[in-house]
Amino acid sequence: MNLTLSRERLGTLLGAARGKRIVVIGDSMLDVYLTGDADRISPEAPVPVVRVRGRQQALGGAANVAQNVVAIGCRCDLVSAVGEDDGGERLRALMGSQGIETGALVRTSRPTTVKTRVVARSQQLVRIDEEDDADFVGAENDALAASALAEIDVADALVLEDYNKGVLVPSLISQAIEAARARGIPVVVDPKFRNFFAYRGATVFKPNRRELEAALGAAVVVDEGSTLPSALKRLGVQHLLLTLGERGMVLVSEDGTMVRVPTVARGVYDVVGAGDTVTAYLAAILAAGGTVSECAIIANIAAGIEVGKLGAATVSAEEVLAYADEHALHA
Repeated sequence: MNLTLSRERLGTLLGAARGKRIVVIGDSMLDVYLTGDADRISPEAPVPVVRVRGRQQALGGAANVAQNVVAIGCRCDLVSAVGEDDGGERLRALMGSQGIETGALVRTSRPTTVKTRVVARSQQLVRIDEEDDADFVGAENDALAASALAEIDVADALVLEDYNKGVLVPSLISQAIEAARARGIPVVVDPKFRNFFAYRGATVFKPNRRELEAALGAAVVVDEGSTLPSALKRLGVQHLLLTLGERGMVLVSEDGTMVRVPTVARGVYDVVGAGDTVTAYLAAILAAGGTVSECAIIANIAAGIEVGKLGAATVSAEEVLAYADEHALHA
């Protein structure tokens, strides 16, 4: 089955997405990049000495999905946990500067997740993770659930962005999906291993191949007719969108249809952040009234643009339209 989308329909959907309210629930983190030179080995240990020349901060995890949502032209309310520390203050400030609504953030006693990468000559030498990834419990879990339900009550679409850092515990997942289904709004899930099978009832479930294979405990043969439909049934979701990197995507639906969406990547092929771009576009176009097939086409175009940029980057609606014009997209 081939998927097609006219330039007119693309413009209509992107226009309808503008201003829609997307709620993103999940694990946020602060990404720090220290860049410099490494010209000698330390006399203290057999490790390179890096003279830092630059320091950059970026939004990671659910916060990166949120800034992708904003780049499309939607409003984004982020439900996440932020510590009462310097990392938390930097994370909140960066979110605010990107136009993300921060009123639904929950301050917690645990430290903010910070991932620091040390890079020399374009080579990452080490990554330092400062985090506590245990599930939230008690009052903090209750606060996250209350914040999530309040935001879902006024949302046009819901994203559950799981990085296994403790926000999306099974009770919150089930409450959020139940609330979204009661309101008739779509639910997009970007899963990780810990709660992989806890998202029954979601509209679109978007793992990559490695994540799906880890959860199923077996290699996934994409072209084998029964593999993905059986996974869809086991997950209990309406649509399974499996991302395959440079091989594009495969969309499997409850009605038995399975379609391949080839990649449109050009130039540089840097996959960092591409999954977050796909997740954001799925939610935005579903909120705009698009079909899941239309969402897959548009998200795939956006991903192809994103991987043509270095590092995690956002993709605007204008960039997607420019791509369509450049490639004479038609029905």
